[in-house]
Amino acid sequence: MRVLLAEDDSLIGESVRKGLQEEAFAVDWVRDGEAAVAAFSAQNYDLLLLDIGLPGQDGMQVLAQLRRRHLGLPVIFITARDGLDDRIRGLDLGADDFLVKPFAMSELLARIRAVLRRHSGSGDSALSNGDMVLDPRTHQVVRGDVEVMLTAREFSLLRLLLQSPGTLYSRTELEDRIYGWNEEIESNAIEFIIHSLRKKLGADAIKNVRGAGWMVMKAL
Repeated sequence: MRVLLAEDDSLIGESVRKGLQEEAFAVDWVRDGEAAVAAFSAQNYDLLLLDIGLPGQDGMQVLAQLRRRHLGLPVIFITARDGLDDRIRGLDLGADDFLVKPFAMSELLARIRAVLRRHSGSGDSALSNGDMVLDPRTHQVVRGDVEVMLTAREFSLLRLLLQSPGTLYSRTELEDRIYGWNEEIESNAIEFIIHSLRKKLGADAIKNVRGAGWMVMKAL
């Protein structure tokens, strides 16, 4: 899952990026409004974490541009502003949630899970294809009588597949969604992660369509 973080404070930005990466998110971090607009114009993201007080274009202007383009990207404002007028304006522009600085990383993660649940139309944070159940809070997956913990990369890839059972993802699409900017990607990285998942969950847990990509099947 790929997140765009727009935050000009270096300490806060680094802390949030590190915390999200530890939870298996791919994070692209920009520090001004123009860079945020350029990023979401060129790349598909699953979530935007947006500071209001950005240099250049502020967060409100960035959000207005996003919605004018009819992009339904979930947006959470992370801001030092806690005034009612700012919250009303942001919500009217299309923000999904507000989080006032300073905040605990655990609260940000909980709000991210809640926003993503709303956008998926599900009231349950767990992901399942009817065969496997993945808990985003614990990085634990259960299949039959097998219950295992996943590494960050394993979790990130399986979470993506389980969000759309039956959808085929190419190597490029998988790399694009689970790696952020400036992360080195070895040529066989995706195959290695899938091999590791199959060892833990069974060889048939992830289906390969030769020359096309990988998917998890919908259980009958």
